[in-house]
Amino acid sequence: MPDFKLPFKLYIDASGDGLGAALHQVQIINDKPVEGPICFISRQINPAEARYGASQMECLFLVWALEKLNYFLEGCAFEVITDCTAVKSLLNMKTPNRHMLRCQIAIQEYSGNMTIAHKDGNIHRNADGLSRWPLPNDIDNPAYVPEEPSPQIPIEGISVTDLNTTFFEELRNS
Repeated sequence: MPDFKLPFKLYIDASGDGLGAALHQVQIINDKPVEGPICFISRQINPAEARYGASQMECLFLVWALEKLNYFLEGCAFEVITDCTAVKSLLNMKTPNRHMLRCQIAIQEYSGNMTIAHKDGNIHRNADGLSRWPLPNDIDNPAYVPEEPSPQIPIEGISVTDLNTTFFEELRNS
């Protein structure tokens, strides 16, 4: 059971196949600190995400993991552990590109409680394994992300004859 008074550790990793995260917490058991898992999540990447670079993929995944694990992380101290240096510097980027800027904005609400550490991928094999063998992105996956349809913007024509000319005359005369 998680103790919301203690900090969490969020191990994240992205690969060409999917995204994986492992949420852990260090708890005192028999007077010894023991790090244990709280939950694991993973999903496959979609065709659009497959075209992202490694840095963009890792940052996208951080946002996804924070959204999915918000129940555990909101208002709690936690450390994100990643093997991607771009994620570590995400909070401090002075001139991010538009994709990184979107990620910065999305994680901003956590910035007071979150620290990001870069560690070699061999250190957190749990998240690495989840990203290399992800669960399919379908409704049987608790971390399912439905594909959003592209928004349909209704376009209506406006005829010049339909405009209220008295309004424009009053505007011009004022």
